[in-house]
This record gives sequence, structure tokens and C-alpha cells, in this order.
Amino acid sequence: MRRPAEDWQLAYEGFDPAAEGVRETLCAVGNGYLVTRGAAPESTADGVHYPGTYLAGCYDRTATAVGGRQVENEDLVNCPNWLPLTFRPAGGTWFTGPPAAQRLVLDLRRGVLTRHALVEDGEGRRTRLVQRRIASQARPHLVALETELLPENWSGPLEVRSALDGTVTNSGVARYHGLTRHHLHPVEQGAGPDGLLLLEVATADPPRRIALAARTRAHRAGAPVPVVTAVHTEPGRAAQILTVGAEQGVPVTVEKTVAVCTDRDPAAGDPLHAATVLAASAGDFGQLADEHALRWAELWRRCRIEADFDGIGTLRLHLFHLLQTYSEHSVGLDVGIPARGLHGEAYRGHVFWDELFVLQLLDLRFPELARAVLDYRHRRLGAARSAAREAGLRGAMYPWQSGSEGREESQRLHLNPMSGRWLPDHSHLQRHVGSAVAYNVWQYYQATGDRGFLADTGAEMLLEIARFWSSAAEWNPARGRYSIRGVLGPDEYHDAYPWADRPGLDDNAYTNVLASWVLARGLDALDALPGRRRDELLERLDLDRAERDRWQEVGRRLHVPFHDGVLSQFEGYERLAELDWERYRRHYPDLRRLDRILEAEGDTVNRYKASKQADALMLFQLFSAREVRGLLRRLGYPAGEELLRRTVRHYLPRTVHGSTLSAVVHAWVLTRSDRRASWRFFRDALAADREDLQGGTTAEGIHLGAMAGTVDLLQRCYTGLEIREDALWLDPRLPSALGRLELDLHYRGHRGVTVAVDRRTVTVSLREGREEPIRVRLRGSCFTVHPGERRVLSL
Repeated sequence: MRRPAEDWQLAYEGFDPAAEGVRETLCAVGNGYLVTRGAAPESTADGVHYPGTYLAGCYDRTATAVGGRQVENEDLVNCPNWLPLTFRPAGGTWFTGPPAAQRLVLDLRRGVLTRHALVEDGEGRRTRLVQRRIASQARPHLVALETELLPENWSGPLEVRSALDGTVTNSGVARYHGLTRHHLHPVEQGAGPDGLLLLEVATADPPRRIALAARTRAHRAGAPVPVVTAVHTEPGRAAQILTVGAEQGVPVTVEKTVAVCTDRDPAAGDPLHAATVLAASAGDFGQLADEHALRWAELWRRCRIEADFDGIGTLRLHLFHLLQTYSEHSVGLDVGIPARGLHGEAYRGHVFWDELFVLQLLDLRFPELARAVLDYRHRRLGAARSAAREAGLRGAMYPWQSGSEGREESQRLHLNPMSGRWLPDHSHLQRHVGSAVAYNVWQYYQATGDRGFLADTGAEMLLEIARFWSSAAEWNPARGRYSIRGVLGPDEYHDAYPWADRPGLDDNAYTNVLASWVLARGLDALDALPGRRRDELLERLDLDRAERDRWQEVGRRLHVPFHDGVLSQFEGYERLAELDWERYRRHYPDLRRLDRILEAEGDTVNRYKASKQADALMLFQLFSAREVRGLLRRLGYPAGEELLRRTVRHYLPRTVHGSTLSAVVHAWVLTRSDRRASWRFFRDALAADREDLQGGTTAEGIHLGAMAGTVDLLQRCYTGLEIREDALWLDPRLPSALGRLELDLHYRGHRGVTVAVDRRTVTVSLREGREEPIRVRLRGSCFTVHPGERRVLSL
């Protein structure tokens, strides 16, 4: 029987070198300002362990010679390691691991990583070790490590070495090892006032100073114990050795509290001075942990979701990592949401379209965080406009990968580890990321009713993205429709036609249908604005009636390809060959990286009807089947109720799910047609990181979009929850394995909306307050819920 406490814990027994990378990622602690991987404090980057601390928005740009050309990359920096702490009986050997026994427990409810271990040295001296670690949600610049050392069979002097290490490199992703890995340059290190240990390093491009101040103290039963200290330094590293008297059976506790500051922090002065003041004035570990737990309790109240199934603990783990990556402490930093969190170096910490999956969750939980992400995009609107101009187009062309500046950060070469070859990378042609930004703008507005946001920033982004699509569309007189050429869809495997000499595909169905939707929403956004602001925007953007008429024209006459009664991923898809699936599945048990397999064989996935993820199905994840049919009919295509079922049947056996997002999308689109299959994909998405289903990728960072997507499957998909026409729409479809679902929402200023669904009823209640009532639609019927009211309706 499952115990409720276990649903709030992630626990690992023993030490497994092969699994250590995954454990370090999933046991990371953070607060939205920074995240620290769950590496052991005594460890170094040795091929088993990989200590890493990442600050939101802390990038550095370097160049590397690859294949006779200079390759430039902007990387999320592995910042100085604040964790290093080890010990030894005086005269013995410093403990560097592994322990004789170990248990790790991540407390999701309180945000504390606890480690129990037994250490035995070469002379048979055994020491029990209990360590607790936090990244404070109350004081985002503070991180802390409490270590209790209990000598089991010895007494004598105990030496503890506490260090700050700025010599770390970006070495966490093996396929990047041929690229520049050194990003930190030493500035200052040594002893500070009141026994503090200080370190300052700098990045080069953009220049940024990062400062750490560490306070390490020892006590026994809460009383300070006499210590003798010595400080050792070298460029980029400072260490402090404390010597205390230890007695058999009597624990000694060492507290290490570290402040981390940069010169880019809001209201920043000198970062080393700021870190020194914060570290010196911080409370003890117990006080910091209590404040931290209080903030986590507040977060969990905002995120309440109750579901009766045996994966609820993993679902909470996903929410936990989302709240560690982006929190209230991220809001003032001008940062986006990295696709792999702040948990590792995969994708170089860049911001992709994965926020599309994250913001749909935040809109109904933390709308202030969703707006901060959209503000990040708006501040880079100028860069998106410049990119469009460089491509000979109008409007705003957002980059597939974004970093500090908002310019395109996608690499132009990538390494296939199976063949050892560096290959052209055309992923920057995924122009649909702009539509994701527009979709996020509109969804936020629908969920919040925030006309101020729409007037200040949202409408401007939406209009410029609509202008881009209008500009990118070319008239095809033979077809009598507009086409969008030379792009990639979400599938990513197909980046060119096998018969063409240029990259890119024409008329990707997902891209074109969403472009049509954006053009319509751009006009809706203008109608929603107050008259004066609408006139200002029209004048500022020089958006005249003729251009708006073109939006109507293009938005209703974009080409959408079909074949055999299903949506084609792109024009010409039906000309591709069928893969010999039986042979490949027989030779390769895991086909998730089919593109690499075929390239290593001298072939290309571009020749086949084989997909990483079936991007045509993404339309049915963003919109209900009814809305998709409406979008297609607006474009002049007849679309019956069987379209979704036929399209799923075509792509499902031809999809290898090489993206963690694929299981999320398939779980969503199968909800109405095959709930058992939907639930299987949901379970696959839940397991993706916890079980490292992609074989090694979790150690490089979490998959944040998929994590948020699993929560959103419960929040919106299985409840059938939509937000449109100033109402909450509900159409529940609970899988048989899910008997009941209850969650709290933040909708249009209401923090107290509760929705509960079971097999027979839907209950909607609104906490008593001064807010206006809300409108709810359930399978066609409409009703109003007033503050303090609870409505129960039969299904």
C-alpha cells in the first residue's frame, strides 16, 4: 500500500555510479535564482559525479574552431561550486567517496535534500554522516549545507575542509567536449571578515562578476565548539580547514552558509561586498530551513492538485522542479525558461518553444510568472524584428533558441556521436516558435483578462508575429493559395526534401494552421484594445487597413496539405518511402534517435515517413478537435469528426518518440479516442526523467516542458478544461486508472477556484470574497458560480 509521505519524497538507497548523473539532476535544489545539482559535497567532476550550480540568465559566449571554421556558442555557465566540504580524522585521508552506505531523500514538501551515509577510512574508523541541503526560497541568494558527523568508533581531532571552487568548467555534456569549456576567470579569493571565505570570478562575454561568500561554523548540541582554522588559496579557489575535537558517539555539526551575488542582480552594487554582508548576517541553518519550508508551503498551496493514482509523487517531483527553475525570484532577472531547467548543460541552457507547455500550466497557477516569461520575450522583440529584416521579411521572427540577447543561438553544426561526424544543423528554420509566443500571449490574456498586459506589450508582440507570417506567405497561382516555404515543423527529423538541394520544407501543416490562427488573433487583439491604445499601436507599427486586409486574405487561404484523408506533416510528405520498421526494430531496440542511426548507416531520415514526434498532431494538443475543424474550415478545407482519429492512426506507428514531449502530445490527442492508450503515454511521460527513458539525457538536465506537460494533462486535458469566450469550459474524460481529480486554479483574479471531477460529477466552487462570479460551461450548458458557492453537476 502506498504511504502518503512517500508521495512527497524521492529516495535512493546505496550508491550506483551508473545512475549518479540522473540522481544528481533529480535531487537538485533551487529557487528560481539558482539551482545546484544533487552532487555529493566531497565530489568533483570525475565522469561519475558532476557538481553544477547554474544562475538564471548567466550566459557566456565563446568561439571554437570546428572543422576549419569558427563555431560560436552562448552557454549557460557552470558557476562556482559552493558545495565542497569533506573531513578526515587528523592525519588521515580526506573523504572523497564513495561512502560504505548511503541513503538520499529529497523532501519535496520542504525542499530539503538529506543524505545519510556511513564513511569508513583505511584504518577502520567509521563516521556516520547526515547532511541537509537547501537553496533558500525565502532568501534566494543564500544556499546552505548542514553536516552532522558522528564518530562511531574513534575519538580525536577532526579536520573539516570547506571550499569555494571557481575552477569548474562546462563539461557536463559529452558531445560538447570538443567546444570551449572554460568560462570563469579568477578575480579574487581568500579570507574575509569574521572568518568568511571569499571568491570572485568573471565571465567574458557578456562580462559578469560572480561573487560567493561562505560562513562555515561548528557546534555541538547547539553550542559553538572551539576551532582552529587555516586558509589555503589558489587562483579561482579558496579553502578553509577547521579542526575540532571529536568524541566517540558525540555528533559534531558543521554549518556552511553561502551567499551568491552577481553584478547583474537587481539593485546590485559590488557583488563581493553584497555576498559578504548576506553571509555574515544570515541566521543559522535551522532558521534558514524554517523560512524556506514556509515559502514552500505557500507554493504548494498555490499548486494543489489531488489525484488518486500511484504516480502522484512523480507528478509532484515535476512541479517541484518547475518551481525551482522559475519562481518569484526569477521575475526581476529578465530570464526565460530554459528547456532543460537550470539543472545541467544540455541545449546550453537555451530557451526554446518548451515554454508553450510550461505557460499553459503557469497561466492558471502563477499568472505573474507567466507574464514575466512574456516580458522576457517582449524585451527581445527588437532582436526578433532585426532577424525578420535580415531574412527580407517584415514583423518579428523569434529565434528557435534564445539566450541572453534574443538573437538566434541555434548551432549550425551538431555532432552525431554514433558516426563521429559534424553535420549541418538546420533547426533554426523552426519558425513556429513565433506562433508559440503568440499563443502564449493570447492564452495568458484569456486566463487573466489582463487588458493592461495586452495594451502594454502583448498586442504588440502578437501583431508583429502576425505581420511576419503575412510577409512570409507567398502566393502560388497554380494552387490558388498562399504557401510558407523553407521551414521545419516540430518533428525535427525532416529538415529537407531528399530530392532538393536546399534545407527546409514547404507548407508544414502545423506551421500554416497556427499562422492562420495568429493572423486572426492579431485582428482580435486590436478589437480588444481601448480605442486610444489601438490607434497608438496602428500608428507606431504603421499598420494600415490594406495590410490588415491582407491578413484576412492570407489567414483564409494558406495551403494545408492532406493525403489519404489525413493531415500531411508538410507538402510532399506522401512521396516519402516507408521505413522497414520490422528490420530496424529488430536491430535497434531503441529507435528514439533514428536520425542518428540512419546517418551513421550513410542514409537519412529525410527519405522516410518516420517522425521524431508527429507535429501535425500538435494542433490537437493546442486546440480541441472542434476548434481544429473550425480552423481548417475557415481555411476552406472540409474537416469531419474522423479527421483526428485517422490522423492519429497514420502517425502513431511511424513515430519513434525521440522527444520527451511526444508522449505528452500523444497522451493528449488520444484522450477522446483511446483513453487506455492515453494513460499509457501519460505514464511514459511521467517516467521520462525519473527512469531516464532516453538513456543518458536526464543526467544533462531535466526536460521541463515534458514535466509541465504531465501536470497539464491532469489540469486541463483530463478535465477537458479550456479558457475562451470569457468562461471556463469543462468536458471531463477521466482514464479508468484515475478515479478522482481535484485542483485549485487562479482564474481572472480569482485565487480560490476549485474544480473536482469524478466518474459521475463535476464540482466547481469559488472561495468567498469580493470578486465577480465566474461563468462555466459544461458540455454545452452554461452556469454561473458566485463567490462562496459550490455547484455540483452530474455528467
